Amino acid sequence: MNIAIVCYPTFGGSGVVATELGLALSKRGHHIHFITYNLPVRLEALKDPNIHFHEVNVPDYPLFKYQPYELALSSRLVDVVKANKIDVLHVHYAIPHAYAAYMAKKILLDSGIQIPIVTTLHGTDITLVGSHPFYKPAVTFSINHSDRVTAVSESLKQDTLRLFDIKKNINVIPNFIDTEKIKLKGKPCERSLLAEKEEKILTHISNFRPLKRIMDVISIFEGVQLKIKSKLMMVGEGPEKKRAIQYVNEKGLEEQVLFLGNSNEIDKILCYSDLFLLPSEKESFGLSALEAMAHGVPIISSDAGGIPEVNKHGKTGYLSKIGDTESMTLNALSLLQNESLHESFKKQAEQQAEKFNLESVVNQYESIYADAIETV
Repeated sequence: MNIAIVCYPTFGGSGVVATELGLALSKRGHHIHFITYNLPVRLEALKDPNIHFHEVNVPDYPLFKYQPYELALSSRLVDVVKANKIDVLHVHYAIPHAYAAYMAKKILLDSGIQIPIVTTLHGTDITLVGSHPFYKPAVTFSINHSDRVTAVSESLKQDTLRLFDIKKNINVIPNFIDTEKIKLKGKPCERSLLAEKEEKILTHISNFRPLKRIMDVISIFEGVQLKIKSKLMMVGEGPEKKRAIQYVNEKGLEEQVLFLGNSNEIDKILCYSDLFLLPSEKESFGLSALEAMAHGVPIISSDAGGIPEVNKHGKTGYLSKIGDTESMTLNALSLLQNESLHESFKKQAEQQAEKFNLESVVNQYESIYADAIETV
């Protein structure tokens, strides 16, 4: 198949999933065409002849206060579909991608080209942005006019059905992890690069938006380090980072809390880690938690959204109510202070991650594509 994938080319979960899916599909012989405004971060370089990148350029016209990305994307989709005989459009995020894909589909019909649209819902396009009254009609329209719709968790599917008047069937296809690739990399960890032998390492990875509750991450760490010598690795960039750094400096924790920025070295970072912290107030799936679990890192998290579908309480980590940092701190200490319990949770985390292995998920997407193409 010739498959066009539209996504945000960023470190966020949707961009990572879209890119990894495209790479996996290319290894199965499909031709994958990424269409976005920058090279996706996980793509790194175009080394695979089955991988193609088509940049969306938005002309800067003084007439517009905000440049019309949706219009530029729709036009680019039309060009790519015609030039490359695309079989199916797979768009990640309802806004603006499904909306732009629908416009491209209608334009292509004038040329006698019928192209199916598969839309994957990831979270904030539904629960945060999409549910805003300004966008809600467009999101509803885009979902209902997609040929196939998928959501990354049962929680997100139910949120979508609750918030919107949806007529389409929504298939739950979870996010995934390439566990085989992680196993091949092994664990040549040199913890001494980041911490002393007796120190524990806690990690948080996100886009540092308010809903990730960054200050809760630091609060949990503060409670842990009072009892156990430890360090906290904060990976990512975003609006809450400045506030977090200021707080850490005021508390004199700058030697213990390391802000590492965005990184393509997630495997190495998780290899060092003893616990992963995810106290989010909204989380459609929790891809960062799944990545941590695949590296044998137990999770201390909230029970928001789809997290309980990934992190199993009392087995792969612990769940607490949103904002209950005291409970999260106690749960973290219970694992870090009990070596045998910690080891069992590490093994169980890896076993749980295997349920979200890449191969089975790619099979589901291939089936969705084939069905959409056949019935368009």
